[in-house]
Amino acid sequence: MPSLKEVEHYLTGLWLLVLRDPKGFQYLDLSERGSLRSFWAVVWTLPAMLVSWMWWRSTYLEKMPPDTETGLLFFLRLAMIEASNWLLPLIFVGVLMLALGVGQKFSAVVVATNWMAIPVSYTYAFLILVMMLLPGASGLIVLLWFVAFFSVVLALFRIIGMICGDQFAMVATLTMLLLIPTMILSEVLERFLGVFPG
Repeated sequence: MPSLKEVEHYLTGLWLLVLRDPKGFQYLDLSERGSLRSFWAVVWTLPAMLVSWMWWRSTYLEKMPPDTETGLLFFLRLAMIEASNWLLPLIFVGVLMLALGVGQKFSAVVVATNWMAIPVSYTYAFLILVMMLLPGASGLIVLLWFVAFFSVVLALFRIIGMICGDQFAMVATLTMLLLIPTMILSEVLERFLGVFPG
């Protein structure tokens, strides 16, 4: 498992890529080994995931009858949804990149998006905590949520652009393919697995 120092190293590389500085690539292991190793990011995001799951459980129970129970199975289903949201967009992107003839750059996309999940997860976990502690500040939370989402889209677009080159249509498509399926899949799987509030 990569150490905190290594993770900081990778995140520095991503930040440089967001700034469109090619030196950022020197901080990332873009090999196939590095691609597989980047899935350790899942472990690093676990505390943020737990915050999200506890909030989702609370929201779920508020909308359900008083005798509703949520045990280990509830959280296992949330973990399944999380895994699907992590892997399926990458599979879609990989297929599209092969079709576009840029499959050799897929490992770099995997590395970048996996490590980027760490700051993204903790940002949203922070917003959830603020929402739980300040329930009356819903307007502020919505604004911060929008700013966070826009920042993620912009950062991802810039990183993908640095990896694949300045081909706007392709970069925009890959960026949306990494984001939109997650939004759709989440609700579909939540309803299918019975963990959707209401």
